Amino acid sequence: MTGGKLAHDVQSDLSRRKLIDAIFVIVGMVALLVATIVLLTLITSLAVRGVPRATLNFPEFFFTFASRRPTAAGIYAAWVGSALVMVVTACTAVPLGVAAGIYLEEYARKNWVSDLIEINVTNLAGVPSIIYGLLALGVLNQGLKLGESILTAGITLALLILPVVIVTTREALRAIPLSLREAAYAVGATKWRMIWDHILPYATGSILTGVIIGLSRAIGETAPLITIGALTFIAFLPVNTESLPAFISSFLSFAWLKEPFTVMPIQMFNWVSRPEPAFQDNAAAAGIVLLLMTLAMNGVAIYLRYRFRKGIKW
Repeated sequence: MTGGKLAHDVQSDLSRRKLIDAIFVIVGMVALLVATIVLLTLITSLAVRGVPRATLNFPEFFFTFASRRPTAAGIYAAWVGSALVMVVTACTAVPLGVAAGIYLEEYARKNWVSDLIEINVTNLAGVPSIIYGLLALGVLNQGLKLGESILTAGITLALLILPVVIVTTREALRAIPLSLREAAYAVGATKWRMIWDHILPYATGSILTGVIIGLSRAIGETAPLITIGALTFIAFLPVNTESLPAFISSFLSFAWLKEPFTVMPIQMFNWVSRPEPAFQDNAAAAGIVLLLMTLAMNGVAIYLRYRFRKGIKW
């Protein structure tokens, strides 16, 4: 093969690769543009119907219970129920998920057992949420007799996001440079002191980001909560809100854990299934509120990640 033909073949191969790169960039931009337009269209449509309903009746829409009359219906029980279920979900998923992630990454031996656990944890993140609902219905609701309660709902959603928390924790720990561990061992630190004093402070930002993103997913779930028997019409609150001392006392008694509940997605599902157009407006307004709650949680995640990573230089 002559030198001229070799140079021509190399030039042709480079041109072909540049063409493939250009086509991929164009396809990616078109896909991103279509997805963005569809998302903005849906949000705009939701806002056009929902914002007038929520603002014209502010604050009654946020502090009235569900009603058979659409103009008198509100989301008081729904957003309070969502908040309480998220409290149980966070208190269950975060300690278990972070502890499991630390054990699997730092303590577990690298053998076929740990590989099997890792594969199963990763696959559990992709299991449909309705499966978790059926599991909770059989084990928590009927087996442990927890009933159709806030506690059952919180544990169910905690199981749903637990794989996300475990994987995020492992990835956050894995991102810490090995030199930091070696430096801790060099000054005589034990394994636990190395993790607690040197690894976790640097990994906290990434762990919290994964936790809040998991909670953002959980707050919008409907299928597992319908499976375990969440109610669509509730005209009372699980906690006493007549005054701040009464609220604190009621909250600390933990009696609300056994109360029936409803949440924002189920309230929306109930309104969407009704034929009256006014209920559709109520569902759109609730959707805007749920969207703002999710964006707020993601905003907190971004802030915490920035806050904890500020000043960290490897």
